Amino acid sequence: EVPPEFTDWGDLLMKGVIGTIIGVAYTVIPVVAYGVVIAVDAGTGGAVGGDAGALIGAVGVLLALAFIPVLFLVYYAVPAALSAYAARGELGAAFDPDLLKPALFSTEYLVAVLMPIVVAIVTWIATAVLAVTVVGLLLVPFVQFYGQVAVFRMFGTAFATVNDRVEGASGGAGPVDDPVSYTPPTLPTTPYAPSSVRPVTFI
Repeated sequence: EVPPEFTDWGDLLMKGVIGTIIGVAYTVIPVVAYGVVIAVDAGTGGAVGGDAGALIGAVGVLLALAFIPVLFLVYYAVPAALSAYAARGELGAAFDPDLLKPALFSTEYLVAVLMPIVVAIVTWIATAVLAVTVVGLLLVPFVQFYGQVAVFRMFGTAFATVNDRVEGASGGAGPVDDPVSYTPPTLPTTPYAPSSVRPVTFI
């Protein structure tokens, strides 16, 4: 497909700022919360002391090791949030669970998350080969840029595929009395004849 043109730089800048805000929200909030938990655990272990303090400290070490899965969850969720924002054009879409959940739990999105690892390996190999020559060094930024475009293309395609499938399923199972598709009954077209109406006499 033909990529979108880089026009209206003011709009692109604003979207980039909003995308940065989304990424920071998904990254900073979990990291800060995780850091608070680790700090509380370490402080509690030091204050308690003894065997109980050592046990609490061991729990803190395990929590520190669990930081790697936390980072993976952030890496897994941020592209879906950015895709939701790009699809809807609204900041709230990036934090809408009903919109994000179908994509996050789909096979297409999981493959899209894993494939960038392969793309990154290929990109770095191409970068190492190009770095041998001076002319190749000039091409390195373009290779890196193309790799990033390919990665986010995978994320966007996976999100769009799942989202279209979910919307199609929900649209096909709509209620019969949907006001959009409801057709009112046709009224009789017999003309009104005043002469045929008998007067009513009140006693």
